[in-house]
Amino acid sequence: MKLTKRLLWAAAAAACALPAAAQSPEPDSLKTERMEWFSDAKLGIFIHWGIYSKGETSESWAFHNGHISLPDYMAQSDYFTADKYNPQEWVDLIKESGAKYTVITTKHHDGFALWDTKAGKVSAVKSSPAKRDVLAPFAEAVKDAGLKLGFYYSLIDWPDPDYPETYRDKAPKYDIKKEPKRWQKFLDFNNAQLTELSSTWNPDLYWFDGDWEHSAEEWNAPGVIKLLRSYNPDVIVNSRIQGYGDYATPELGVPVKRPSSPWWETCMTINDSWGFRTNDDNYKTPNTVLHMLVDCIGMGGNLLLDIGPRADGSIPEEEVAMLKAVGRWVNKHAEAVYGTRAGLPKGHIQANTSISKDGKTIYVYMPYRPTGGVELKGLKSRVKSARIVGNDTPVDWKIYNDISWSASPGVYYFSIPEEALDPEITVMALELDSPVTLYEGEGQVISFNDNELN
Repeated sequence: MKLTKRLLWAAAAAACALPAAAQSPEPDSLKTERMEWFSDAKLGIFIHWGIYSKGETSESWAFHNGHISLPDYMAQSDYFTADKYNPQEWVDLIKESGAKYTVITTKHHDGFALWDTKAGKVSAVKSSPAKRDVLAPFAEAVKDAGLKLGFYYSLIDWPDPDYPETYRDKAPKYDIKKEPKRWQKFLDFNNAQLTELSSTWNPDLYWFDGDWEHSAEEWNAPGVIKLLRSYNPDVIVNSRIQGYGDYATPELGVPVKRPSSPWWETCMTINDSWGFRTNDDNYKTPNTVLHMLVDCIGMGGNLLLDIGPRADGSIPEEEVAMLKAVGRWVNKHAEAVYGTRAGLPKGHIQANTSISKDGKTIYVYMPYRPTGGVELKGLKSRVKSARIVGNDTPVDWKIYNDISWSASPGVYYFSIPEEALDPEITVMALELDSPVTLYEGEGQVISFNDNELN
């Protein structure tokens, strides 16, 4: 650690002393610049690893919901050996998947920290057979690989004696309004741990969780953000810090409509569990995950795909295979993934789409085997050429009812060569003569016809 314990706590106390209204409005241009890499990335890998990785219970919710007692839950740390843990192999796999960033659970709601925290008493170093900092080598390998580093951090810590709420069907420990000094002690603890993480590894992203139990004022959310940005002015933060984050985080489901936030990410499990579970073999297929990915891309968002290593640090074979399969497709279609922006509104084509930054290329994702022509309507910009991404096979097309004096443009029909199809999702690139311009009207009644079709 770069700071002594005394300095860490001093920094935390200074941050917590900030009034809740201390944050001034940020210029949109600065936020847009800070979010650029996130907008371009499209795919991230989430990692849930901790006490629960023995595989018999879910993460912290297991004791919160009464499925297991707290002592029995915490005793699972005896199996956290990390004796097969190879952080370089993890990072190589993440890179092979095509992901541009990763987010690891530094501490879940159970308080078990993966690093050698000086602020807390529960960690991989102090409370498990691993007896070492397992976060440090991973964080360093991520940065060496040129990937963006994200830290999941739970604001809540149910077992901590100074945290006021406890698990379900138990009375609260205390009322923060009646015992503000005790609550401040917990805030100081959180900020001391965040200071350790920031001062040591300078992450690119913080993924908070658990903010629902208190208000922004109670969490002193502006103070937390100021603390983080004192170490990295460009750090980005998810939405789970009561309105002070940078991007939205819908969970376990791709939105039906595009979120109102210009930046968003949906987090998704590979099976039905966040952490490793011995009895969960309900794995999604690569095709299903890729459907979700192109759905997110088409709406201008990211997919954060979760894996759950075992307590010994090994990654289940099914998850390794999944990341390799996703990587095959992403790397083949890289130009249609990274740096793209939200695609055409629904109704123009029966497929997900995205658009290049300059607006002059439309990418069409076809998770089906096209029979007949792929129809595109309402495009006023002219198509110059069409090709299959990944092999550059030319695509022929016809355009019908392309009448110069009509407000409604002609309708395109693209013939996709059978031999050019991808086994999962085929992508077509449409190069335009000008940035995308669309007709989105209700059609028209012809009141004049000079018998000219051009």
